[in-house]
Amino acid sequence: MVERTGKFLLIVAASVCFMLILYQYVGPGLSLGSPSGRSYPEEPDLFPTPDPHYVKKYYFPVRELERELAFDMKGEDVIVFLHIQKTGGTTFGRHLVQNVRLEVPCDCRPGQKKCTCYRPNRRETWLFSRFSTGWSCGLHADWTELTNCVPGVLDRRDSAAAKAPR
Repeated sequence: MVERTGKFLLIVAASVCFMLILYQYVGPGLSLGSPSGRSYPEEPDLFPTPDPHYVKKYYFPVRELERELAFDMKGEDVIVFLHIQKTGGTTFGRHLVQNVRLEVPCDCRPGQKKCTCYRPNRRETWLFSRFSTGWSCGLHADWTELTNCVPGVLDRRDSAAAKAPR
């Protein structure tokens, strides 16, 4: 009889401990009310009014962020990839030439950092990036340098490709 009572008390004690632990972990997520019967107001808004000293430097309208552009790879469109240091640009640029499923995939030869990315119907490049053209406009060219440099580099490449014997 004493043996049964000991097992019963052990089961009751274990159940109470389990319920306390369960209440401690699950209870805060439930809205069970407060133990004293008083209800607390909802969490206060951390930023009730905008900071008058904060001025938006860049404003992007929603219509600009959600616009869709048609890229014609078989036409004359070119993607110019602006590489910015310390932003994962190297990984993304490599992804553009190695992992994107295209009609004519970029030709990446082992041991070389540059890949040739030609359009499906002719030997012209559709991607202007570090991994497709190299550092044609200088090391880590910014937007201004790329804007001034890219048209000339593409014209030189296209004229050289047109002059080359087939």
